[in-house]
Amino acid sequence: MSSFVKIVFMNIVSSPSQPALVLLRDDFRITDNPALHAAINSGKPLICLYVHDAATTTQGVVKWWLSKARATFAATLQKMGGDLAEISGPATQIIPELAEKLHIDSVFWNRRYDLSGREQDTHLKSTLQDAGCTVHSLPGRLLHEPWVLRTGSDQPYKVFTPWWRALQKLGAPGRSLPAPEKVTFFPWPDDLKNLIFKESEISLPEGACDAEKEWLCSEETAHELLETFLETGLTHYSTDRDRPDKDGTSSLSPYLRAGLLSARQVWHATEAVMRQKPHLADQGWTFLSELGWRDFAWTQYFYYPDMATKNLRSEFDHMPWRDDETLFNAWKMGRTGYPLVDAGMRQLYATGWMHNRVRMVTASFLTKHLLTDWRKGEKWFRERLADADPAQNAMNWQWCAGTGVDASPWFRIFNPVGQSEKFDPSGEYIRQWVPELRALPDKLIHTPWQAGGDLLRHTAVTAGKRYPAPIVDLKTARAHALELYKNLPQN
Repeated sequence: MSSFVKIVFMNIVSSPSQPALVLLRDDFRITDNPALHAAINSGKPLICLYVHDAATTTQGVVKWWLSKARATFAATLQKMGGDLAEISGPATQIIPELAEKLHIDSVFWNRRYDLSGREQDTHLKSTLQDAGCTVHSLPGRLLHEPWVLRTGSDQPYKVFTPWWRALQKLGAPGRSLPAPEKVTFFPWPDDLKNLIFKESEISLPEGACDAEKEWLCSEETAHELLETFLETGLTHYSTDRDRPDKDGTSSLSPYLRAGLLSARQVWHATEAVMRQKPHLADQGWTFLSELGWRDFAWTQYFYYPDMATKNLRSEFDHMPWRDDETLFNAWKMGRTGYPLVDAGMRQLYATGWMHNRVRMVTASFLTKHLLTDWRKGEKWFRERLADADPAQNAMNWQWCAGTGVDASPWFRIFNPVGQSEKFDPSGEYIRQWVPELRALPDKLIHTPWQAGGDLLRHTAVTAGKRYPAPIVDLKTARAHALELYKNLPQN
């Protein structure tokens, strides 16, 4: 039985009361939605609104994913007797005008933490309040607000481990809110129907042919995935999470990104399992630390809003990055000659997702073996990931490149062969995504260039494409990267 709370549907009720406006962004869920919950508790009939604002739009696979999440949320509201109104234009202009036309005196939204979102919400809140409207801005995206945890010197944490210890001492986040039992909706006026924006179907980017079947988009699916993972995946999580050849991760990141599931719900569900099965406590805390990493990333993004474009360690402003589009395109398309790197990049291209261990390996390879600016990799991942989270993506790339807070040191350079042999020992993951190498024996699948010429000619060709030779020599590239770093001016 899924832990997803079934909704008690209620037909639309017309009311002379002034409506309350619920502004949706990346929080397309009925359960544990603080803005929706607070609006319902106001006793007012609701208008649920999404604004297609060019200032805050996304691109790539995540744009497709968010449109799917929005559609499933709208379908749920329709079953409840309401709807999700969608309007296109600047939110700071549309919402005050709509509030005036519909005599809205209360607006509810879940808080945003990126700089552009915060600035837009601050401006919008001021405009609405000047017009006599009450604005309710609620925390709904994270476990705790970014400013809650501070060091002993009242500074934001820059290192994850002490931050994580402080968060654990803080205790569990607030309780998860159940699905509403009754909802009264305000009927959209006929004379304003011309404002409704009908979005055309969002197409997936070129090559993302497996994303549609890979990701079933609904709030209920998110809860079912969480329940299944906690029942079957938590037992060996600390080891299996690093194995791309195993189904060892939760696969919840796209659902958290679209707000089909909240971080609080994941936390409380995991804690419940840990109480029921104390022997899984260590596994549970390892899993929750990954959820903590997400909060930590948003804390950094809150204090460093240019984290996606600026080195947080300024000495890397002097790094002589290589600008070689041939090498970069080989990396993007999974044609580097290193099977684990290529498997990951092809998985990303086709499905909109990549295993976390392989994300680290591919990022390290790009920045340290190919000496390509991490910002190019961050942008490519942002375009191709269904779970493209602006804070996590930026912080993770800076971590891998050694340029950010609490970063992996520059001299920690992942060897893609060693990583492949350790975490995909039989080559199952490689065989799935690099079919040219399927027929190679296990001992050669990680280093196909060591196979004899006759063997390669017969096995390393698929769909007319021969598997490439390595585009760089690992030992030489590593030594060059370390030499360049050694000569950087150290601050």
